[in-house]
Amino acid sequence: MTRRPPVGVVVLSIALVACSHAEPAPVAAPSPSVAQTPPGPLPVMREERLKGPLTASSLQRGLEVWRRWAPTTQPSMTFDTRNPVGEELAMLVTDRRTDDVGTGWVQILLPIRPNEATGWVRASDVQLRPVQNRILVDLSERSLRHLQDGKLVDRFEVGVGQPQTPTATGTFYIWEHAPQASATGPYGIFALGLSGFSEVLTDWPGGGRMAIHGTAVASDRGQMVSHGCVRVFNPDMEKLMKLPLGTPVIIRQ
Repeated sequence: MTRRPPVGVVVLSIALVACSHAEPAPVAAPSPSVAQTPPGPLPVMREERLKGPLTASSLQRGLEVWRRWAPTTQPSMTFDTRNPVGEELAMLVTDRRTDDVGTGWVQILLPIRPNEATGWVRASDVQLRPVQNRILVDLSERSLRHLQDGKLVDRFEVGVGQPQTPTATGTFYIWEHAPQASATGPYGIFALGLSGFSEVLTDWPGGGRMAIHGTAVASDRGQMVSHGCVRVFNPDMEKLMKLPLGTPVIIRQ
C-alpha cells in the first residue's frame, strides 16, 4: 500500500493561492533541471490530427522535455512527473507531430510558469489517454460547469479572485488531489491543485499555484472573494473530488 503524507503536508504542497486570511510564509517553488539547448536546424515534421482531447503520462519518473522538437539537440529540461503527494501526473496534450525520420513527438502543457507553457516529449516516453471530463469556469458569471463527453453534468455558483488578486484565465488542468482535514478549514473538504499560477502572487508557497477548492461559507458563492483560486461550496465540491488528473480546466472572463 502506498503511504500518503499527512494532510497538513498535502495542504502546503499544493501551494494554494486561495482563501486563508493569514498570508503564509513565502516558500520557493521547485524548478525543473534545465540544460542548455544548442541551436540547430529542425527536421521537417508531419502534423497529426488530435482525435479528441488527450492526456500524456510519463513512462518513467524523469521526463525529458524539449522547448522545441529537435532530436539532434539536448533536452531543455528533465521534468519530475510526480506531484508533491506522489501522484503520477497526466498532462494535457496540445499537439502531435512526426519528424522526417519517423520519430513521434507530443506537445504537452507544462505545470510551470509562465502559464500555458508547452514543451515537446518523445511519443515513446508517454502513454496517451482520452479525456472525458472538462471544467469550464466563467469569471463574469462566477460559475463552474462540469461537462462529461460534451454534456453538462453540473453547474455551480463559485467564488473567484478579488480585483487585486484575480483568477488567471487560460487553459489548465488538474495537477493534484488534496483531501483536507477539516471541512471548515480554508480549503473546505477537498482541493484540486491546478497546473496554472496566479499572475500577481509569486511569493506564496509553491509560487502561487491556483486551485479549485471547497469552502464551508455558502455566501462565497457568486462573489469575488479569493486570492485567485476558485471556491466551491462544500456540497458542490463533493461532486468534483473524483475528477482525474489531467482533466482540462478552462478559465475565461
